[in-house]
Amino acid sequence: MKILAIDLGDVRTGAAVCDPGEMLASPLCVIEQRSRDKLARRISDIAAEHAVGEIVMGYPKNMDGSEGSRAQIYADFAEKLRKTSGLPVVLRDERCTTLIAHTMLNTTDTRGKKRKAVIDAVSATVILQDYLDFRRNREKR
Repeated sequence: MKILAIDLGDVRTGAAVCDPGEMLASPLCVIEQRSRDKLARRISDIAAEHAVGEIVMGYPKNMDGSEGSRAQIYADFAEKLRKTSGLPVVLRDERCTTLIAHTMLNTTDTRGKKRKAVIDAVSATVILQDYLDFRRNREKR
């Protein structure tokens, strides 16, 4: 099944998608949208366009595992996205995903405006790949 991942932001939201075999996550796009209603509709359109069966969304937690100050905002948006898309939305711990994405972009020497344009999509890719790995490991047990 194809899965869409979202790295929700106030202005820019990154998106990534995996192959039908759930092996590899790839960055898809960055959506610049402040309106949560319009953002939910845009993500729903992307999900339909790519024929995904599930959406996974980064969920802010503190380093100690407690819910971050923005957790309720993200949970509310996930519910809006469920209603708009008609798809299941899974919240996935996003601790350190931006740091990992920055490290990946450092490795490829991506800097400046180009970095700003892709960081959210790369973060969504990290969230999705972590989720795919979790699903594979869970199936092996």
